[in-house]
Amino acid sequence: MTILVTGVAGFIGMHVADALLKAGRAVIGLDNMNDYYTVRLKQDRIARLQAEYNGLFSFMECDFADNAALLAAVEGHAIESIIHLGAQAGVRYSLENPHAYVQSNLVGHVNMLELSRHRQVRHMVYASSSSVYGGNDSLPFRVEDRADHPVSLYAATKKADELMSETYAHLYRTPQTGLRFFTVYGPWGRPDMAMWIFTKKILAGDPIPVFNHGKMQRDFTYIDDIVAGVIAAHDNPPPDDGAEKAGGSRSPHRVYNIGNHKPEELMRLIQILEDACGKKAVIDLQPMQPGDVHATYADISAISNDLGFHPATALEVGAPKFVSWYRQYTNG
Repeated sequence: MTILVTGVAGFIGMHVADALLKAGRAVIGLDNMNDYYTVRLKQDRIARLQAEYNGLFSFMECDFADNAALLAAVEGHAIESIIHLGAQAGVRYSLENPHAYVQSNLVGHVNMLELSRHRQVRHMVYASSSSVYGGNDSLPFRVEDRADHPVSLYAATKKADELMSETYAHLYRTPQTGLRFFTVYGPWGRPDMAMWIFTKKILAGDPIPVFNHGKMQRDFTYIDDIVAGVIAAHDNPPPDDGAEKAGGSRSPHRVYNIGNHKPEELMRLIQILEDACGKKAVIDLQPMQPGDVHATYADISAISNDLGFHPATALEVGAPKFVSWYRQYTNG
């Protein structure tokens, strides 16, 4: 039996697939290899998996928002479970290209729900986002909090995914776990994220844009901790027992925050990156950007209590690891 991982050429998807394959578990990976950021990075991630796990890993270039293409890609494969990490990511890009989010995050999610339902998979884990909390003032963010006021279309699509998953868990008893990720970073990370942007500009001596004049906090979570949480969730499907679960469902559906439970000031991240790069940053203070939030802070008590999730990587340890990888990858 095989685990289907969508978004396998993405940052989190590659690392999750790597951990599964390292444990001897067969993986089929899907990705449409879109050009939201450089396709070369996605190709390099896939090449790494293929080089290390050729016998256990199968990759198919496929847009899961195209239902016919999705069904054709998985035809003939026995799928035990699904880890659905593929999505159109990015808060700011959702202001420029809203239709991409509707297709990937809404249509695509329904396609994966239908596949899970008809294949009667053991469990579907899917990616949500801390952005669903919008402008909530109460910190830390708890899964019990209302999340009805998103401040970006990206956030709205992720909240909609959770609601659709709840419907399928209720109607068809499809076991699902939604994971609200909090600012994931680490080697092989995304070029549109602060860690990559800041590191690149510090090393080049270019000004780095610091929004809201640096008065921002993020719950930076290292990729190894995220992967441990994803796999723990995958291996522990929610029971269909009528009891209330994390997120409030009485169907076989849980929603967890998965973060570091330690918000960091943006200026502290810059200081750590300066030390790791051996160069001072040129700061370009800018106003708050549309769709952004001032702070993210994960209450992880639910996933800690249920699955034993305990992030172990501090920012001062993880950020230099990213810088080291970045310099090696870019020859910088």
